[in-house]
Amino acid sequence: MINPYQQAGYRVRVDWGPQGADAVGAGATIVAVVDVLSFTTALTVAADLGIEVYPYRWRDASASEYARRHDALLAVGRSEVDARHPVSLSPATIRTAAGVRRLVLPSPNGSTIAQRLADTGATVVGVSLRNAAAAAAWTAARLADDPDTVVAVVAGGERWRADDSLRPAVEDLWVQGRSSTPWTGTGSGRCHRRRRPPRRPTSGWRAGSRRCCKIVRAAGS
Repeated sequence: MINPYQQAGYRVRVDWGPQGADAVGAGATIVAVVDVLSFTTALTVAADLGIEVYPYRWRDASASEYARRHDALLAVGRSEVDARHPVSLSPATIRTAAGVRRLVLPSPNGSTIAQRLADTGATVVGVSLRNAAAAAAWTAARLADDPDTVVAVVAGGERWRADDSLRPAVEDLWVQGRSSTPWTGTGSGRCHRRRRPPRRPTSGWRAGSRRCCKIVRAAGS
């Protein structure tokens, strides 16, 4: 039975949250995970400092043992930061921590998604406002070089505390749109040898996110 949520046949697929990641990540070569507040922003800050980051599931009791096996520091919740546990998902704590070489960085959205899809063998890229252009250019080059490359773009969003259901986050929507703009013209729609590819499932979403950005910029000017 065909799963319509998988967006099979398209080289660029888009969805939200862990369930959406499972749907569009199946068979993807590259997965771009967007979780601006705060996993992917913290990830880019750590990368700037030369820290190796290990994504991990949120509130998993095995995280401490996982960090020990990798000789890594385990990031904790913001309210749990102290002298023994100096790092959380807050990028500021990563900047001020001394001597950190490896970091296990759990989060309920982006990190959980990143680990799940990395386990499938896909190359997972963390995308935030800080590195959106670079991630887009890197991915566009691979789409252009290899016609078999499939990219899944997954926004982490947030969680409602009452029932843990998905709450879309506008900052993730903006970065989704910004990071995928350079992919236009790389043949990222369905593959058809003799006719023009049809409108991609990402087209309307990307155009809408760009319009939102323009509205916000205009309101702030």
